[in-house]
This record gives sequence, structure tokens and C-alpha cells, in this order.
Amino acid sequence: MAFELPALPFAKDALEPHISSETLDFHHGKHHQTYVTKLNELVPGTEFEGKSLEEIIKAAPAGPVFNNAAQVWNHTFYWNSLSPNGGGAATGAIADAINAKWGSFAEFQKEFDNKAVNNFGASWTWLVKNAAGELEIVNTSNAGTPMTEGHTALLTVDLWEHAYYIDYRNARPKYLEAFWALANWDFVNQNFAG
Repeated sequence: MAFELPALPFAKDALEPHISSETLDFHHGKHHQTYVTKLNELVPGTEFEGKSLEEIIKAAPAGPVFNNAAQVWNHTFYWNSLSPNGGGAATGAIADAINAKWGSFAEFQKEFDNKAVNNFGASWTWLVKNAAGELEIVNTSNAGTPMTEGHTALLTVDLWEHAYYIDYRNARPKYLEAFWALANWDFVNQNFAG
């Protein structure tokens, strides 16, 4: 069965003014779609046929199948990390866990932003729950995903230039301000509880 581009969990203009519908036209409609299309070209006739994205990501060696499967998964996770009704400081159980680990949401956000701004090139920054159940902020490059390191992803920001160049050009810190205005803490709490 072919993989399909998941619908955005919000209207295409719902993230404005932080992320424009033009960015989503390209980021979701072209970049994310290309990963889906390419994965559907690569999988038939291989040992990955009939497998879920997660199964492919955990089993595929580095290369085109892994890269496209992971990028489909990462992007879907990223869309769910955003909400037009999100933003502000963390809420619920994740807020308590962040405060216990970093002392305050402001300190967590400062460390996350520092890691994200300094994450070189095409990359992702993640809040994860590690195998010991502790929170960490981790960076991945290219199609890297915390799943392959045994971490549970809680929140991510896409740092590939196509995520922000239309709206913010090369100003990654300004894009991060927009990201925090949209952070979906309900989604984070669902992942944290899972």
C-alpha cells in the first residue's frame, strides 16, 4: 500500500502571521510531498514493502529509503508540534517535568534555542524523553530522528531552510520566536504520557 501525504492538522493559513500559507505551500505541498513520492518509488519490491514508516526507519540502513521515510515521519511530527492555538510556556505534566529538569521554562527555552540556532545546516532540534525517562534536547542532521537512538520524540522544530526562508530568510532566531508562538503543548503532553 502506498504512503500518502498526511493532511495538515490545521488550515493552510491558520499559522499566519508566524508561518505563512506560502511557506506551507512549499514546505508541505512540495517538500513533504516529494519525500512521500520518492519513498513510494523506492519501497516496492524491497524488504520494506508493507512496512510502516516506523518499521522502515528502524530497519533501513543509511541511504535513500531511510532518508525519505524519516523525512516523511519527521515532517508529520513537526506539523503536529504546531498549533494555531498553541504557544506560550509549556502546560500540564510536561511543564512540571521541564521545570524539574531546567528550573524554569525560560531556561529550557534558552537551551533549546541555543541548540537549534547552532545546529549546523539542514537539521532538526528535538525535545525527547530518553530510554531512562528523562528529558533531553537533542539535535539531528539531515533526516536523523530520535527514534533510532531509542528516544521518544516529544516536540520538534524543523531547521531546514525551506521551513523558514520564505518568511524569515536566513534569520533562524526569528523563526524560532515564531515556533514558540505555535508550540502545541497538548501534542507534547500526549507524547510525554505515551
